[in-house]
Amino acid sequence: MNKQLLNRRDFNGLCVALGSSLALVGPAGVALSSAPARAATHTVKLHDGTIVPALGQGSARLGQGKHPEPAEEEALRTGLSLGMTLIDTAEMYGNGRSEELIRRVIAGQRDRVSLVSKVSPNHVRGNGIARACDASLARLGTDYLDLYLLHWPTRDADLSSIVAAFQSLRAAGKIRAWGVSNFNVSDMEELFRVPHGDRCGTNQVLYNLTDRGIEQDLLPWCERHSMPVMAYSPLGGAGANLLRDPTLARIGAAHSCSAAAVALAWTIRNGNVIAIPESGSAEHVKENAVALSLILTPDELRTLDSVHPPPSR
Repeated sequence: MNKQLLNRRDFNGLCVALGSSLALVGPAGVALSSAPARAATHTVKLHDGTIVPALGQGSARLGQGKHPEPAEEEALRTGLSLGMTLIDTAEMYGNGRSEELIRRVIAGQRDRVSLVSKVSPNHVRGNGIARACDASLARLGTDYLDLYLLHWPTRDADLSSIVAAFQSLRAAGKIRAWGVSNFNVSDMEELFRVPHGDRCGTNQVLYNLTDRGIEQDLLPWCERHSMPVMAYSPLGGAGANLLRDPTLARIGAAHSCSAAAVALAWTIRNGNVIAIPESGSAEHVKENAVALSLILTPDELRTLDSVHPPPSR
């Protein structure tokens, strides 16, 4: 068997062109074709009962010159049109430039977007969380966030004061829910010991087919507490070789889709994970969006486990 590793573009040339099954979207987010898209099926239920797509969009490196900004805006609008209506950002992404770019994308369609941002841990003292939230809202051009997360654990303030600040923002209508990011199990247990800490809506952490560490303890803990996990770098992150994996390519060929779609479908397979891949290319976003309706077979899941084993307990 030919084990040559395929890059993303080479592999896509072997697959059925996604443009024939996904609506083409122009720079203003207007459909240019009536070609039917696959129905979105994967969703996740948040702590407050809100239903969101299991596949959203990240933005950590957007608005920073990696791609032309019009291309990045088109990519995000394309994702929205294909059902990837959760967009994640943070004040520290490009010192707010990511939020400013997203403002242009969601203008006129804020009500169909689940908007997530994050406060930096160095802004948690005193009334820093409230000030940081106001600044993010201004950059995003909205008066509320659907989710507001603490970006990293911090010792600059105790968790009870952080939770109280989040609860105050929620009571004021500036956020609809709050959560954390990069917390391990001991961090989560400490959080749940403070007043209202159990109202945490999500924990955003690294998770993908080659980074499965959270399966050992954190993912089961979150599932027991009915808390979805939000997976960043679900395609492996910058410099990763995940999308060159021949097993993903082979499974993708069987489904007439890309290796990226398979990797994302794997990440969201259990109904308790929201994946937030980032892309500055509308073409790649169309590939990713297929994961919303892609269901891998038990045999395919076992094959991926054999190639990328789960952590030993």
